[in-house]
Amino acid sequence: MRERSGGRGGRGGGGRRGDRDRDREGGQRRPMFRRRKVCKFCADKIDYIDYKDTRMISAFVPERAKILPRRISGVCATHQRKLQAAIKRARHLALVPFVVE
Repeated sequence: MRERSGGRGGRGGGGRRGDRDRDREGGQRRPMFRRRKVCKFCADKIDYIDYKDTRMISAFVPERAKILPRRISGVCATHQRKLQAAIKRARHLALVPFVVE
């Protein structure tokens, strides 16, 4: 396998080298701070995710009818598994659509 050289392709490089040098010299830039997402179910102390509660479940199923991943929804791993099972049960009973037309 061949290694890439310079600033072409790859991850995390971003813009041109001059932009980074300009930021260091005079431009006072603060580091980006992203707030940590908190699990909605842990915060509300919800143990059981009811598949019949379509209003709550539909918040985690966008227009394309795909289940939102953890990194976007901010749900913890245990509640994500329970949420996934509840969404699938609701889909089998036609409470939540499998796909959007």
